[in-house]
Amino acid sequence: MSIKNKLSLIFTVVVLIILVANNAIHYIRSKNNLVNYNEREISLLAEELSYQVETAKEGSLYVENIIGRELRTASIAIRNSLPANYEDISNEQLIELAKEVMVSHITLLAKTDNDIIGVKSSDPHEIDMSTKGWGYWYDAFQQLFDEKPVDVGIGLTLEDYWAGPIEVASSNPDHTDKWGYYYDGTTNYIINPYLRDNEVLEFEMRFGPGNVMEEWTNNLEGVLELTVFNPKNFGKADEVVHLNGNQYIRISSLPYWYGTYDYMNEEVDSEHIQMAVKSGKTTSYIDTLNNHLVQKTFVPMAIDSDDPYVIGLTYNYDLIQNELNKELKEYILSSIAIMFIVLLISMVFSNSITKPIEIIIDHVNDISKGNFDKRLRLKRKDELGNLARNVNALSKDLETYMDDLKKSQEVIEYQAYHDPLTTLPNRRFLQEKLLDMVEKSAVNQSTVAVIFMDIDRFKHINDSMGHGIGDTLIKMISERIKSCLSFHDSVVARHGGDEFIILLNDSSEQRVESIGKEIITELKQPYYLQGTEVYIGASCGISLYPEHTKDLETLIMYADSAMYEAKKQGGNKVVIYRPNAHINKRLQIETRLRKAIIEEKLEVYYQPKLNAKTNEIIGVEGLARWNDEELGFVSPATFIPISEETGLIQPLFELMMRKSMIQMKEWNDRFAKNMTVSVNVSPRQFLDSQNLVDSIKNAIESTSFPSELFEIEITEGTLLQNTVDTISVLQALKKLGIKISIDDFGTGYSSLSYLKHLPIDILKIDQSFIKDIQEDGLNTEITDVIISLAKSLKLKVLAEGVEEEYQKEYLLKNQCYVMQGYLFSKPINAIEFEMLFLKNEK
Repeated sequence: MSIKNKLSLIFTVVVLIILVANNAIHYIRSKNNLVNYNEREISLLAEELSYQVETAKEGSLYVENIIGRELRTASIAIRNSLPANYEDISNEQLIELAKEVMVSHITLLAKTDNDIIGVKSSDPHEIDMSTKGWGYWYDAFQQLFDEKPVDVGIGLTLEDYWAGPIEVASSNPDHTDKWGYYYDGTTNYIINPYLRDNEVLEFEMRFGPGNVMEEWTNNLEGVLELTVFNPKNFGKADEVVHLNGNQYIRISSLPYWYGTYDYMNEEVDSEHIQMAVKSGKTTSYIDTLNNHLVQKTFVPMAIDSDDPYVIGLTYNYDLIQNELNKELKEYILSSIAIMFIVLLISMVFSNSITKPIEIIIDHVNDISKGNFDKRLRLKRKDELGNLARNVNALSKDLETYMDDLKKSQEVIEYQAYHDPLTTLPNRRFLQEKLLDMVEKSAVNQSTVAVIFMDIDRFKHINDSMGHGIGDTLIKMISERIKSCLSFHDSVVARHGGDEFIILLNDSSEQRVESIGKEIITELKQPYYLQGTEVYIGASCGISLYPEHTKDLETLIMYADSAMYEAKKQGGNKVVIYRPNAHINKRLQIETRLRKAIIEEKLEVYYQPKLNAKTNEIIGVEGLARWNDEELGFVSPATFIPISEETGLIQPLFELMMRKSMIQMKEWNDRFAKNMTVSVNVSPRQFLDSQNLVDSIKNAIESTSFPSELFEIEITEGTLLQNTVDTISVLQALKKLGIKISIDDFGTGYSSLSYLKHLPIDILKIDQSFIKDIQEDGLNTEITDVIISLAKSLKLKVLAEGVEEEYQKEYLLKNQCYVMQGYLFSKPINAIEFEMLFLKNEK
């Protein structure tokens, strides 16, 4: 989409957003005003209705008491018409007498041994009717027989008389009655005249609140239903009374007393009714009931009385919604008209801006294609004219920059793949080249040979004559190796220190061995260094692809193994890797290693970690060393891979960890220090993550070593293997309080996004990057990046492999203070470390 169209669109969208926001605010404000007005109306309506209900109830009660008095008059007339003994009275006589005194029925109640029952009645259902389960009614009958005024707190009490409230007849629940009870002591029975159904309910219909509620429902706009709820029983199980073989619900226990309940939502209504009674405040909600959007409001009344009630009002919310929809429609129509005007204005405005921009864009496109010669001519004095002049200046600067960048890229690419001392390819180049050679070999069905070479006696010369002389010697050695290979299809690389690796294409075993011997012979010739004649030797190990293995790492390892065999044979030899001999040797190493672990004959060597700024030893790295009775000294490069392949790595780790903790706890207690100890963890140990975590936890607990002083070191490659499980293990270890360090950082391919979320504490800069640092400050790019990365992630950083004073000074200058390396100390046993520590403390 062009800028011209974008500007029009942006203006339109901005105005649209403003209009939508404005309309939304007005809509919400209108809605709130309507709702608030409606709520006020409902509140006033509820108060008025409450007054009407209370007034109607008082009127109903007044009329009910009048009926009660009339029933007493009827009782006295009945008394004067009947004998004193109920046995002398017939039911038929009571039927005729009821017609004469104008009541529905007459029942005579008499005492038995443990009850008061209906003995005679004009209503057959009342004969033999028990009243013992009638509650306060039964208490009233007892008080009448005792010729005491009835004081049950309900009904109307007069002399020798009590009138009960209107209630469902327990003898026949199909009817609603109003009863009177008379006893003056002259009879053996209580006289019970009563009125039934219409004779009772007619006055309720005339004077009760039902008429008021029906009139309001019909006449008030929007009011769909009015209900007076009984909060004690609404929404609960019905209080069913079981008497005389009948079951019914008392009027006072009905869920609602007046009005209708057609818009039923019992569960929600019950919650709001109880909430209104408890809080004393009006509650409401909106829902769709009976195909109407309604607002149900609940107003609590008579909260402080014994019989509180709640007025429920159901309002047609569609009236409010319709009004809001009408207003919204008006807003939308006005917004459309405004949007159309804005669109026209924005198109005119955007055209005046975008035309010169298009000219500038075309020129920038030419620059992006490498055409830096053209110049932009735009006669404007505003920001766009200034932009055109800046683009012209940028074009000129870019031309210069691109030339410089091309040269810099060539230098950086060369440094990334070459050793700065010898200018030979480095390990990175070697790995890529070996992969390329092997792929071509697989296609051509040819061989690739690897010669792993280590210089004999180099360390002695380096230590005795100084590192500067050592560097000079390494350069001379590299030149002699290259001269020996000038006529061969080969690659020679410096692997590190005094180690070289040579790759040969399509060479037989005999030819590779011959080349190796030629190189050894050439390297044995004397070197003249500062007037001194120096002699060295070399040990070579050879492995072949695909004869020995098709795995590239294993191929180099086999050559390395063969090189160590050459050294054991006295050095200055070429040894070709022999699988059978290697396997036998490997089995012997595995057997002896297993026994050495069980008998705890492996030693821990300690390489100090120093704060180079204060020269204080702050911790050590615990390294496994093995000097076997039969095998002699076995290199960690030999027995560590075997321990990983055979499953011995975990018990070996546990042995080194426990010994390191015990020794460091002793030193810290004796010297009053808090030095840390770190132990390397193999990636294979993460395959049994729970065992790894448990072993560390058990070691900490059994040795009482402070967990915060213990560190584990893992390689970058570990993070790439089963990442989710690895992170889970690291988090479990962090909970134990231990520190986690990434060893050889920068040599792997870990994602920065992973590093950000990993529970790690320390980054260890790989020694290869430290060795790349030159005395003149070159080749520091990767080290700089790692230090900056650690700072940005708030991690500690440690440099390993520090061998030169200028390397130390460079690291201090860049705020990397913690270091380890031969400049300070090689890995040493416990006795040597103790001597070094005491010397360092002076």
